[in-house]
Amino acid sequence: MKVTMYQVDAFTNQLFAGNPTAVCVTDGPLSEALMHKLAVENNLSETAFCYKEGPYYKIRWFTPKVEVDLCGHATLGTAYALFNDIEKTAAKIIFKINSGDTIEVTRDGKYLTLLFPVREGKPLAYREDIAQALGGKPLAFYEARDILVVYGSAQEVADLKPAASALNSLGVFGIIATAPGEDVDFVSRYFAPGCGVYEDPATGSSHCTLIPYWAKKLKKTTFVDKQLSKRTGLFHCELQGNNIYIKGEAVQLFKTTFQI
Repeated sequence: MKVTMYQVDAFTNQLFAGNPTAVCVTDGPLSEALMHKLAVENNLSETAFCYKEGPYYKIRWFTPKVEVDLCGHATLGTAYALFNDIEKTAAKIIFKINSGDTIEVTRDGKYLTLLFPVREGKPLAYREDIAQALGGKPLAFYEARDILVVYGSAQEVADLKPAASALNSLGVFGIIATAPGEDVDFVSRYFAPGCGVYEDPATGSSHCTLIPYWAKKLKKTTFVDKQLSKRTGLFHCELQGNNIYIKGEAVQLFKTTFQI
């Protein structure tokens, strides 16, 4: 089978910033074993795999360790590659994910907007193990797919230097660290020990939990978030009912083709 592969930096307008993703576009499905091997070979936070099926593009996402149920930056990167190389006249692409649900991505000039579901976190008792693993002095904890950990300042989030071994011992999928922003509404960082990613540079799916939290705290529905990784990511988000619109830019590093 022929595979067209792109590498795209998502949630940024600069190469070598944001979150790099590999995007593999094929004529049909690949086996899970092969997708996993390609994700290991690419060694990025996620590799996306997609193919056209009727009005949809089927999409799946793999880290070098596991398949994930939802991924923002790899979906944005996939949409960017498709819009610019295959669906050049389209204004919207609809992805169908493994659960059967769909994700819409629309194009407006240089911006792409993901339509994602709300995953509001439930208040969680103070987790001393997470506090010690992350560092700093957390103010509160919430649980959805990921654990949301709230801090008092952006600087405290920026200064976190958790050890990978400490994170791996927690037995959780992902950890979101967040705090009020200075030049943005809030800041965040994302650690994913449960899926083999120490720190994700720019994470779309974390906003399914971040946005409902900050909507209540800030009493507003539109936000700008800066993810404080070394590569940095910038997100423009809006809450509408049970939906979250996540807007960002992307840039392509390369395109290649190969035969499997």
